[in-house]
Amino acid sequence: MPDEEGHPAVEEMELGTVLSALADPLRRRVVRELASAPDGAARTCASFALPVSKATVTHHFRTLREAGLIRQVDRGNSRMASLRRSEIEARFPGLLALLTAEPDPLQGVAGT
Repeated sequence: MPDEEGHPAVEEMELGTVLSALADPLRRRVVRELASAPDGAARTCASFALPVSKATVTHHFRTLREAGLIRQVDRGNSRMASLRRSEIEARFPGLLALLTAEPDPLQGVAGT
């Protein structure tokens, strides 16, 4: 059962849900950027400068959180997101390496 903030336990992370969350190139970009940062790095949702509305950003981060890919913590009037690196590696070994090896499919696309 997910915790009070909606983060599933490692054993509850399902491959289909994770792959569905990663099907969107903007969400893959968020995970890739977090995976490229030092372990434990946390960023605000706005720091990713996604080219979508605030409501859509909220949706993307909720999808990543509910899949178990990120952990979000409230910090005043914003939320900090960090990658659940060790938990992802324990549950799906090699997944983050695949993501970080992928070129950004949105690079060079207008507005990104």
